[in-house]
Amino acid sequence: MFSCLNRGRAFYRDVILLALPILLQNLCTTLLGLVDTFMVGALGEAPLAAVQVANNPVFVIQLVIFGLQSGSSVLISQFWGKGDTNSINRVMGLGCYVAGAIAALFAAVMCFFPTQLMGLLTDNEALIPLAASYARIVGPSYLFNSITGVYVGAHRAMENPKLGMSIFAASMSTNTFLNWVLIFGNLGAPALGVEGAALATLLSRILEFLLMGGYALTNRRFRLRPALFFRPGALLVGKFFHYSGPVVLNETLWGLGTALHKVVMGHMEGSTEILAARAVAGSIEDLCTVAIFAVGGTTAIIVGREIGAGRRAHIYEIGGALNLLAMACGLGIGVPLALCAHTIFPSLVYPIFSLSPAAGEIATMMLTFIGAVLPLRAFNTVNTVGVLRGGGDVRAATVIDLIPLWLVALPLSALFGLVLKWGIFWVYIGVVMEMITKFFIGVPRFRSRAWINDVTQFSHVKEKEDAP
Repeated sequence: MFSCLNRGRAFYRDVILLALPILLQNLCTTLLGLVDTFMVGALGEAPLAAVQVANNPVFVIQLVIFGLQSGSSVLISQFWGKGDTNSINRVMGLGCYVAGAIAALFAAVMCFFPTQLMGLLTDNEALIPLAASYARIVGPSYLFNSITGVYVGAHRAMENPKLGMSIFAASMSTNTFLNWVLIFGNLGAPALGVEGAALATLLSRILEFLLMGGYALTNRRFRLRPALFFRPGALLVGKFFHYSGPVVLNETLWGLGTALHKVVMGHMEGSTEILAARAVAGSIEDLCTVAIFAVGGTTAIIVGREIGAGRRAHIYEIGGALNLLAMACGLGIGVPLALCAHTIFPSLVYPIFSLSPAAGEIATMMLTFIGAVLPLRAFNTVNTVGVLRGGGDVRAATVIDLIPLWLVALPLSALFGLVLKWGIFWVYIGVVMEMITKFFIGVPRFRSRAWINDVTQFSHVKEKEDAP
């Protein structure tokens, strides 16, 4: 079972060199959310809960972008293994078109119908106006972020994860500074509270876009070809939607389903304390999973590259090694997280976010569940996002990701929280059932080896079309 781990130093050095910049990029993004939570939390539980509500549609947008990144990477990593940069230009252009259109739609709804949208997400009348004021400003930021995300994701698939690390580090620093200025009214600026947090996010996303544009115009490692970027061609459009479509659908429906967990919480008795606790627990959870998602992103790159280059002999063993590495990572993080939730966090962390005693107890319960299932979540993440998608098995990955959420976890959490009204503990019982079910579906698919596919076999047809 563990023999696949004997890959040699060169393999693990390759994994570390690819994973470390991705980890740092994810850490920057996560710390950005943590700083937002901390600074908004200083305003009180109600503003913190309101921002949690407003970020539900934002969370879905981010997962759509992640889906486009992942779906594009299925093609880009294998084209990169073949050295086919013309096709990469086309895939990037398609990704930007689709991401921009989806983000623009979300931004329009958040800008013009924020109160109606927030009213669907919670029935707490005290939170809706605060959440709407935040959503109205932050919505357009994801139009910029969507384009940046697709471009950065493409470079990650081309073994250049340092680009995302640099851009998002600059964004995090800018957002933190602007939060300090605009939320609390420092340096002579007006104290805008929740609206200040939204404005800081918007300005930092614009900065990301400008940095990305500057890099795209000057980078020599991979040159954009506008004729291919803006006119990707019908053949690749079909290929793109064949592989990216299920991934985007996957991430959209998974994001929507996960957001519905928060909608359930937003309609429960004591929703202000529950949502405030979820904001803090979620930020800590995100911080604890950056390494897992880094391994997942690295796995997709390595699996796609090896298949694209025709080196298929050891793909199964590589996938097994990275799945086991992810589980070990989840165990090494999950156990200390659960222990800290009962020892360190109540006295040292929760007061920083101004959590009430009731909200603190809920956060401890949530983090205990999160830590307990983190090894399973690590395996599930790397297996679906890294191994199966990297191998082009996007439809199976979609089924494995969505069935446990929509047919198991969501019905149970809604039943326990809204119908039986058993409380947030039982809602989390429903939530963690997703990870348990997904694990027992994902293992047989991995062992079948049916996920190993070359998705670039059509590229020779385009040689004449791609010629300058």
